[in-house]
Amino acid sequence: MVEYTSSLDSMFGALADPTRRDILSRVAGRELSIGEIASEYDLTFAAISKHLKVLEKAKLILKRRKGKQHLVTLAPTAFADVNEYLEFYANLWQSRFDALELYLKESEE
Repeated sequence: MVEYTSSLDSMFGALADPTRRDILSRVAGRELSIGEIASEYDLTFAAISKHLKVLEKAKLILKRRKGKQHLVTLAPTAFADVNEYLEFYANLWQSRFDALELYLKESEE
């Protein structure tokens, strides 16, 4: 199991906001400029920039410069720690459900 880390806190904190989750879904498909991202929302450019900083701090996105543009893409290993954390609980509950199913089958007989 992944031990408690501040990186998980920042990832879950970043994922808690619906605008940031929407930004992630957009950049998962292709690399976008900050201007392209901002044009999709009824928010100021500064507000979008703050959302992107939170996502970047959580290591969910990567930003790079291409000339004057700042491009954003989903980080390749963005959800590895989150996935490992959630898999622990998925496996825990699956084993409990399996035990319950076995108990119910045995009690029917």
